[in-house]
Amino acid sequence: MIGTESYVRDATAQLESVRSEIHKVIVGHENVVEGVLTALLAGGHVLLEGVPGLGKTTLLRTLGEALHLDYSRIQFTPDLMPADILGSMVMDSDETGSKALRFDPGPIFSNLVLADEINRATPRTQSALLEAMQERTVTSGTTTHRLDQPFLVMATQNPLEMEGTYPLPEAQLDRFLLKILVTYPARDELAAIVDRTASPRKPVVEAALTRDQILDLRGACAEVLVAPHVRDYAISLVLATQPEHAEAHAVSKKYIRYGSSPRGAQALVQCGRVRAFIRGRLNVSTDDVRELALAALRHRIILNFDAHAEGRTEDDILREIIDAIPAAPPPAG
Repeated sequence: MIGTESYVRDATAQLESVRSEIHKVIVGHENVVEGVLTALLAGGHVLLEGVPGLGKTTLLRTLGEALHLDYSRIQFTPDLMPADILGSMVMDSDETGSKALRFDPGPIFSNLVLADEINRATPRTQSALLEAMQERTVTSGTTTHRLDQPFLVMATQNPLEMEGTYPLPEAQLDRFLLKILVTYPARDELAAIVDRTASPRKPVVEAALTRDQILDLRGACAEVLVAPHVRDYAISLVLATQPEHAEAHAVSKKYIRYGSSPRGAQALVQCGRVRAFIRGRLNVSTDDVRELALAALRHRIILNFDAHAEGRTEDDILREIIDAIPAAPPPAG
């Protein structure tokens, strides 16, 4: 049972073993690993932004090995078509010569899907992927095919190259539960990466969890308690980003054109539950919400011209808002 200490202790040990298996291959990036695990257990998808060569593809492949899940990679290019992702109808013939249409599933039919450089595909192809992410189904003709659970899309963007790209519209960015920035490794981490690459012995990643155990943990995370004062803190953070709202922070009125949608508050609560559970707690704290605020909200606000002209970033502005919004204390008694 989720309420027992032994269940929580065993579950956190299982999740720690997953981290250990991932770090056999991935050096550093603890916040990225935790963010992807959080999105998986919360039932959402994650957007990673970083320059090429930082291990984003390797991370998802290694996660698939550690969780014994199917993994597929889609390289997004301008000529990629929706059928290349979702699948298409093909003509089959049997021994008697009879012909019939059969649906041939695309790479979206996998537990873990890497959408590499998603901003290189046309809006039509992006929309096909994002619709499957939202609905968890693919429709071909008159037949609807349900995607297997768990289902996680990890999309990547290269922030440096803008030529020949199609930036995701704000409404589609909102479909991602979290946006995580992948930064350069520190000196000691880079040394470890070089040493591992040069070593003739490659690490072997063992499966630490099964599909059924992942779904069980996902259900357990959904039962973690969210006290009213924690829920209200998440709501206050979101309202503070909306420049037209009465609770808007002054920096929002100055630099934000559009604030976070209600999905921002939902993401804070959903991911807060997972973060608390990973740490062995059955209740969400305001610290959980605060620590997740950047990843949950940075892709849900749109800055105005003044912000861009002054070199302000989404993270700069969100940090100012987070520091200014006090967390209400829990009720006495």
